[in-house]
This record gives sequence, structure tokens and C-alpha cells, in this order.
Amino acid sequence: MNSELVAVIDCGSNTTRLLITDGSGVDIRVQKITGLGRGVGVSGRLTEAGIKRVCDTFSEFRELIEHHKVQWVRAVGTSAVRDALNQSTFIDAASVALNAKVEILSGDLEAKYSFLGATADLDPSSGPYLVVDIGGGSTEFAYGRNEPLAWRSVDMGAVRYTEQYLGSDPPRPEELGAAIQVARLHLDDIDREQPQIGRASQLIGVAGTVTSIAAVELGLQDYKREMIDKFLLKRSAAEDVFRTLATESLEDRLHNPGLDPKRAGVIVGGCCILVAVMRHWEIDDCLVRERDLLDGIADEMLNANQTSEDG
Repeated sequence: MNSELVAVIDCGSNTTRLLITDGSGVDIRVQKITGLGRGVGVSGRLTEAGIKRVCDTFSEFRELIEHHKVQWVRAVGTSAVRDALNQSTFIDAASVALNAKVEILSGDLEAKYSFLGATADLDPSSGPYLVVDIGGGSTEFAYGRNEPLAWRSVDMGAVRYTEQYLGSDPPRPEELGAAIQVARLHLDDIDREQPQIGRASQLIGVAGTVTSIAAVELGLQDYKREMIDKFLLKRSAAEDVFRTLATESLEDRLHNPGLDPKRAGVIVGGCCILVAVMRHWEIDDCLVRERDLLDGIADEMLNANQTSEDG
């Protein structure tokens, strides 16, 4: 077993991801769009097909983890698993496929880990930061400098909004308006209950919606992580990408350079949320990060391992 490596798996509503790292030289990242959260907002249940897609992906991840002789593994399920009435069925099947216990991560912890991952290598004096993690089923907000001081998890995400509001292809203007309006109502709630969240010096965006918008803005034929990480996405550019994607049919949207075809069906729902955030708090730009929840959990595991070795 390699005591210096940790593996973290995040099973989200749209994407399942793996990070194997030692915190310095080793940085192995794999992701697959598994769509576990499709239909949960309507039926309240994870589908057999969705569970199978994730379990197949977990089996592949298990082979990688065993190949690299990783001893320390942590796997978490987020919004779709939190919401599902049959979450125990998924947890049991996924844990067998991975040969490691899969846990349900609360929205609060998801927000905290996303913040820690996104800001670990940033200068705290440039904060306070607002880290926004737009997922498939929920969006997490976390505010602070070198640690989160306020956080919130809200039931709005790219898959959830697509299923709830964007029924037409392409979405009708009134559908887009409804999605953005509901998002802004959630932001009004945050203003009332945690007003400091909207007063950050810098917005940081993590996860697939934001990185995809950045990739489309850059016109990347081939996704380049190093070009996306720390890219400063202007609000005007985010609005332009939103207008382009929202007015195209799904068939046309598939051909945008930088957009994973498997994400094309839900990207407009995610765009609605990012645009709503930037409009609501009149934010001029968003620092895009490729460091997020996975990195926050991995850093905690590596620090714990180091502490136990020192002890």
C-alpha cells in the first residue's frame, strides 16, 4: 500500500469524479458524466440505470485505486444522494462496487470543502472570497479568507433547473426568465440570513458548469485544465456564452468548442444560476478554479495522515 497517496471520489448529480494525489507530484483526475440525479427532482428516487452507471464507474475507479496501491480512500455522494428516497440502495451497491464505504456528504460540508479546495493556494489578503459550486442538484456558497466563515447549500443545480424549468428545445425566454427569477429568490434569502456572503471581494467558481462556460469562452477544441484554472471569466463573457447556448437547439449546442457533448443537455440550466449570481450581486468577474471539493477533502486526508505519522 502507498501511504503517501489518497483517493477521493465525488458522486454528484451529473458527474462522478476521482482524484488520486499525494499533495505534490501525483495528481490523477478522472471524471465521467453519469447523470445519477436525472429524474430525482420529479420521482424522488434514483433510477436503476443511474445507479448502474455509477457502479460501473466505481468499478473502473477501484481498478485505478488498486493499481496505484492507494490505502486511504474516501467516497462521498452529494445532492442527488441526499435527496433520494432510495439512497440506502445506492449506498449499498456503490460501496460494493468500490470496495469502500460511500458516505452521504451534507450540503454544509460540501460548501466548506469546496471553499478549502478552491482557496488553498490563494492569498487570503485578496479575499474575502465567495466560492460558488454549481452542481447538478445543488449550489453551494461559502464565504471567507483562508477558511469558510459562512456557507449555504441551496437546492438549485444544472440538472434540477433543466428538469424543472427548461422543457423546450431551445428553452423559451419565459422558461429562462423563470429559472433566473427563482435563483434570485434564493439569493434574496441568503441576503436576509447571511448578508456577508454577497459582500466578497472575489467570486470564485468551481465545478462543471463554470469550467464549461470558461472553455466555451476560450473556444477550446481540446480541454486544457491549465488554461481553465485561474481564468478570469468576465460577467459580459458569461452573459455572451449564456445567450449563445440558450438560443441554440440541443443538436446545435453539441458542436460548441469547449463543451462536453454529454453536458450540453444541462449546461443552460447551470448558466442560469451563474448569470443570476453575477447579476444579483453585480459581480464583474469570476475566478475559475479546477481545485474544488475533491482537493479540499484530499488536503484534509493528507494532513491527517501527516499528523498521525508525526505523532
